[in-house]
Amino acid sequence: MDESQTAKTAQATITNPKILLWILMIVYVLNFLDRQIVNILAEPISRDLNLSDTQIGLLTGLAFALFYTLLGIPIARYADNSRTNRVGLISISLAVWSAMTALCGLAQNFAQLALARVGVGVGEAGCTPAAHSLITDSVPAEKRSSAIAFYGLGIPIGSLLGLVIGGVLNDAYGWRVAFMAVAIPGLILAAFLPFILREPRKAEAAARALSGEKARETLSTKDALKEVFSSRAFVLLAIAASFTAFLSYGKSVWAVILFIRSHGLSPGETGLLLGVVLGVAGMIGTWLGGMMADKFGKIDKRHLLTTPAIGMVIATPILFLGYFATDWRVAILLLFVPSALNAAYYGPTYATVQGLVKPEARAVAAAFMLFGQNLIGLGLGPLLFGMMSDAFKPLAGEESVRWVLYGAAWLGLIPAYFFWRASLRLKAELKTG
Repeated sequence: MDESQTAKTAQATITNPKILLWILMIVYVLNFLDRQIVNILAEPISRDLNLSDTQIGLLTGLAFALFYTLLGIPIARYADNSRTNRVGLISISLAVWSAMTALCGLAQNFAQLALARVGVGVGEAGCTPAAHSLITDSVPAEKRSSAIAFYGLGIPIGSLLGLVIGGVLNDAYGWRVAFMAVAIPGLILAAFLPFILREPRKAEAAARALSGEKARETLSTKDALKEVFSSRAFVLLAIAASFTAFLSYGKSVWAVILFIRSHGLSPGETGLLLGVVLGVAGMIGTWLGGMMADKFGKIDKRHLLTTPAIGMVIATPILFLGYFATDWRVAILLLFVPSALNAAYYGPTYATVQGLVKPEARAVAAAFMLFGQNLIGLGLGPLLFGMMSDAFKPLAGEESVRWVLYGAAWLGLIPAYFFWRASLRLKAELKTG
């Protein structure tokens, strides 16, 4: 069999990239649905279990993020191994985090709920690094930003569904039923996922064997770390993405509480309002960010990161005005544009990361990005926002959350600066494949 026939045979055994992207995006929707539903349920949980704002911050952030980040890197090392079935890894992860989400609904106190949230983090640690690696192996480099941005649509869609479904189910049946109900689709999909998707490494290994080529060598941990952190662009991107996540996760939790406490809306009304309006904004921003990066990155590699850098600068003053508004209708309209602009970073950032390292280190590179985003962002964002809200309460009363969000709006200038600095390194550091 000649090389062209070998390539055709291998390609025939690989899942169609469009099907792959759609299925992985649905998995990521469930990932963020189960992760973020606690945001809309935070206030009812707080009232039922008598929790402080600091404890809410722990439940919505650090309890999930700590184990997510600790396990993410060794799981990513496993995903980068050429013998690992990444589809199977994602399927097991999906089953674990869905089951632990259901257990959240059975918790009777803060400690039990915190442990269940830890379990959700443990399960979700195996998803995104493996998914990014699968996408990168299946999509041409010039379409990578759009492809990863499409996968990233799972963030706004999952967050939208978490707010809407969580709010509606809470108002109708209570927060416990909400947790258990959203776990069901993940458990079902986990059972069928290995039969829907194929691991492209099997086809690649067969093609290499038929053509007499050697299989890819797995990098040692030391070499993988060296590959990742020898890139200054990666370090700058990691800082930018971590700050972005810190602000994004903090705002997503406490903006919900702002609309409940200060604007007087119910959890169901808030979930529907913020879920639909900000969810649509996030989808538009995520999609446009990937499209703009692919389009203008062809002209100049620095423009892969132009959209998130400029977008976050424009978003800052509009976001402040949205938090300042006392009428919820005005507030939600003002929050739409900055929510879209702040979401545009995902595709360009993670596609760029995949292009900065060798294929054997791609899952690890994504895991280190997620390490910073989740430990600093998800772990500390909601928690520190909650601590600041408690600190401001003697002065601001119920408006303490609004005071915290004022500062968060202007801090968006920090990641914008680091995205710009990272863009200046791309011509020298980006690899072609």
